[in-house]
Amino acid sequence: MARLKHTQVLFFSPASNWRDMRFRARGRSVKPNITEYTLPPLLLPTDERYGPLFHLGQRRLARFIAGCMDEHHFRSPLLWNTCPEQVHLLDRLDYDGLIYDCDREWDDLPPAWEGSLASAADVVFAASPDLAERLSPCSGNIALLPNGVTYPLFSRIAAPSRPRPEDPVLGWAGTIHGDLDLTPLLYAAQSRPRWTFLLLGRQEHNPLLSQLANLPNVHFLPPCPLMEVPEHLSRCRVLLNFLREDRPDCDVIPTRIYEYLSTGRPIVSMLWPDQVEHFPDVVYGAHSHHEFLTLCEHALEEPAAWVSQRRLAHGAAAAWSIRAGQVSRILSTAGLL
Repeated sequence: MARLKHTQVLFFSPASNWRDMRFRARGRSVKPNITEYTLPPLLLPTDERYGPLFHLGQRRLARFIAGCMDEHHFRSPLLWNTCPEQVHLLDRLDYDGLIYDCDREWDDLPPAWEGSLASAADVVFAASPDLAERLSPCSGNIALLPNGVTYPLFSRIAAPSRPRPEDPVLGWAGTIHGDLDLTPLLYAAQSRPRWTFLLLGRQEHNPLLSQLANLPNVHFLPPCPLMEVPEHLSRCRVLLNFLREDRPDCDVIPTRIYEYLSTGRPIVSMLWPDQVEHFPDVVYGAHSHHEFLTLCEHALEEPAAWVSQRRLAHGAAAAWSIRAGQVSRILSTAGLL
């Protein structure tokens, strides 16, 4: 959105919890054309079973958004929605156009919410072919819009800036979700004690974290601003990707993969048994713990610059500037810009 230079954007993020009072603060200008607000917290879960209380919470959100729009003199703007829950705001806000941007499956929400939102939208963006197919009965105007990457930020570390140590560092960047399968990492770390494994990002309760934390060659780093992530990845000779056990059919390419590609470094990723490989020419795909370890060894032995330029090309093609151009053309064609 920051790259749609002639568009003024009000960005609303949800409250972190029911005690979050940031909604009382003034909007924060994060870009010349973007102002960020935090929504008021909902005191009850998002569930229609609560009847009047549920709708009271939705009216509260709508009043807050409408008040911010009035403050910025917005009149009938384009609404960009990213969650089916937001369908309950549509009848309470004035708008000229509606977008539904779907980047995941919403199995935890009623299907009717997403169906209604997609049906009402002028344009639906889907982050993967499977998502587009799933939404096709609800909309005839679906555009494929995969995740992207801040390419200039990550590509600047493509050329190593320091000598690489003899004992290699292999890294992961991203949230360690509770269902993230870390058994390949545990197997590799126990099998290769001279290798160092660096894990950067927020941690949920994962059953293997305690075992990994007890290994001297596994190191955890706390979350950091996006601007600092490339510096941490620059220490790694190989970058790693793991699977979430509750998403065996998900074909959405995570932003992390595009960030990895933009560094030019070798990537080793775990795959589901029948998974279609998205970048088979530049990503080592493993189906077992043993294969994961073997491919890590191959990746460490990869000749410098052997396929790094191809990885960089894949990353450049996913740059947010490219994605923004695609969005602008689609919305202009639909008469929304």
